[in-house]
Amino acid sequence: MTDLLSHEVRGSGPGLVLIHGTGSTGLGSWGTVIDQLASDHTVVLPNLPGSGNSPLPDTPLDINTIADQIAATARAAGLEEFIVAGASLGAPVAIKVAVRHPRRVRGLATVVGYAHLRTTLRLNLELWAAMHERGDEDLGKFLASISFSEEYLATLPPEVVQQVCERFGGPPTPGRTAQLALTLGIDVRADLKDIRVPTLVVAATGDRFVAPEHSVELAAGIPGAQLVQVPGGHASIMEDPERTRGALLDFLRGLAPAS
Repeated sequence: MTDLLSHEVRGSGPGLVLIHGTGSTGLGSWGTVIDQLASDHTVVLPNLPGSGNSPLPDTPLDINTIADQIAATARAAGLEEFIVAGASLGAPVAIKVAVRHPRRVRGLATVVGYAHLRTTLRLNLELWAAMHERGDEDLGKFLASISFSEEYLATLPPEVVQQVCERFGGPPTPGRTAQLALTLGIDVRADLKDIRVPTLVVAATGDRFVAPEHSVELAAGIPGAQLVQVPGGHASIMEDPERTRGALLDFLRGLAPAS
């Protein structure tokens, strides 16, 4: 039997599964847009293995296994069919869910996501992994500087910047180590052509972590995908939630089940 993941459930209506990014949680990645999305949908927020209360396996994380765990968790939460959306690492995981469970997935959305690691993203992730493993006290500064846009950071008082850096830092954890290892091995390019559901791809124009070219590649590889650009950095969903929220809500309205 496929192990279930710890998860949150919000709202009611058609199913919507939201998958978080590396080292985060469902609420950590999607908290700024949950209330609006849950007003018309049953939103399920699974925590990847090593996040929240989802246990780590004894073996390295496997994206196919995780995709199946997410589908099983959605069913346990009462969703026989659903739209799946992923942010950052959650994007390739969502793609795997859509490809492996085509009869259950009605739509797909990616936010600042990627199919594989272009050179700068790989370097960013390798540096993150190395700093994490040695407990580098400056890790929070590094992650904050590449996660938020220059324009957004410039508006923050120094004490708030310090708080952001502290939130992004912290001691090494097994869960984050395992998720970073998973992330460094991601390549779902071969799956893109097999997606057969309406797809929204959201890119952040000022993303210095996962460059917008990754989203362009996703949109080009997924048949019929719609590409929408929003301002801000990799954490655009936190910088200016309304832009990403609006793109998602427009997409979801277009997928509303027939009454």
